[in-house]
Amino acid sequence: MSLADAISSTAVAAVTKEEGTAAAAKLHDVEAPVPVAVVVDAVTRPEHVFQAFDALYCELTGDTPVAPTFADEKYPLFVTWNTRPSRPGRHPRLRGCIGTFEPQRIREGIEEYAIIAALRDTRFNPIRKSELPSLECLLSLLHDFEDASSYLDWTVGEHGIYISFTQPTALTTTRSDSSSSTPSPYSSSPSLLSSASHFISKRPMTATYLPEVAPDQGWDKKETIDSAIRKAGWDGRITEDLRRSIKLRRYRSSKCNVNWDDFVEWRKAKGMEVIV
Repeated sequence: MSLADAISSTAVAAVTKEEGTAAAAKLHDVEAPVPVAVVVDAVTRPEHVFQAFDALYCELTGDTPVAPTFADEKYPLFVTWNTRPSRPGRHPRLRGCIGTFEPQRIREGIEEYAIIAALRDTRFNPIRKSELPSLECLLSLLHDFEDASSYLDWTVGEHGIYISFTQPTALTTTRSDSSSSTPSPYSSSPSLLSSASHFISKRPMTATYLPEVAPDQGWDKKETIDSAIRKAGWDGRITEDLRRSIKLRRYRSSKCNVNWDDFVEWRKAKGMEVIV
């Protein structure tokens, strides 16, 4: 699967708020915040996602929102909007996905990022009121952030990844022993980089993928890392030295998905009208 095809699939292109709201900047020109450590037993419930739907619905219609009643805990979070497939067996189409690694009080954070992801993800046109009946919403609460020992120190389908690296502008590849084999990417030995000059860096580059992205795309670890490098904005050659220069934080995600019909039923059960 090509990178272009991957980006059109569900939840592949999650970005931070800072990336999504940079009107004049490219996504990879924005330095994202370093994920903070939050270790919790996160449980994303339907009422959390209904609140996200309600925030967008009221933003587009001017209707009165339903007051949240769930505990106002703090989590990093991502909100993903998808268009439901028109035929069985097809994948949803991504319409927006933005979040933050900074822990948010979720009552306010869910509302804020639901609207930002729907209206300010610069990769897409803003979601229109007429699209509401075709939408589904996925909310991800992030937890268990850990520093990885290498770019391969994570599990496909279990961990999301946040990578950061500095943009290389010069790299000498002359080896003292040209017959030596490529070293293992798991190794932390300083000698692994002895064959290359140091990277001369211009700016930090960052990218993230939620846990479901790699299995949805059929990627292994290296393919996921290489795609994340491209997503961060690096368009040069991807070498093993570049991969080993990455600082990687892994995390887990608790998620829940609801569609428009679910939301309408929930809102009416709260005694509120739906005017679309």
